[in-house]
Amino acid sequence: MRYLNRKWIVLTVLILSFALLTGCSPTGSIDPSSGVWAKYFVHPLSQLLDYFYDLFGTYGVSILIVTFLVRLLILPLSIKQQRSMQEMQVIQPKIQKLRAKYKKDQQKQQQEMMKLYKEHNVNPMSGCLPMVVQIPIFIAFYQAIQFDPQIAKSTFLYLQLGKPDPYFIFPIIAAFTTYIQMIAQGSANSAQTRIMIWIMPIMILVIGSNLASALALYWVYGNIFTILQYMIFSRKKTGKATA
Repeated sequence: MRYLNRKWIVLTVLILSFALLTGCSPTGSIDPSSGVWAKYFVHPLSQLLDYFYDLFGTYGVSILIVTFLVRLLILPLSIKQQRSMQEMQVIQPKIQKLRAKYKKDQQKQQQEMMKLYKEHNVNPMSGCLPMVVQIPIFIAFYQAIQFDPQIAKSTFLYLQLGKPDPYFIFPIIAAFTTYIQMIAQGSANSAQTRIMIWIMPIMILVIGSNLASALALYWVYGNIFTILQYMIFSRKKTGKATA
């Protein structure tokens, strides 16, 4: 139950972030002296996007490279998350037994759960950590696009990166890849988290349809990277198990 509550907390933060972003209407260029957030997060991210744009001539490729770098940065957390979630799947039968055994004693149930987690070196909170870390990056990414007229007015394929996708193609792809990502992570194996498999993609679709199309592009790139990461990691683990 606590694991489910943490998932809902992350979802709530995501919704609040969406409300914050849609309530902002930034114009003009970035002023690094305007505060710590702009100086150390938004401005460097904007410069990084501009740097790769100068190299490749398109912000579509620039966003791809920056997304890749961000995912590499949080890769240790993502790997830890995957290991923890896989171990959670392994101990699910024991968890169900504890819930049945201590159904009328919630305090004792939680104590036994914590012992089980400690015994198997599992941290339920680690499943939410990569997502939580990405929220401020997502906000900084949005502000970097909105504050930089060059990025906001640039085009990639049929998209104007500073405006929503007029055909909803990339928000739909972002929502679909989010769904695939959650399936790959094994969320469907837990009855308590099955609802999140549907809610998260819907939230991504709503957010991606209303904010700058560059964000949907960022989500698509990031989701594909994560799906590939889980496939590679799972294959390596399967190979070790059969060796």
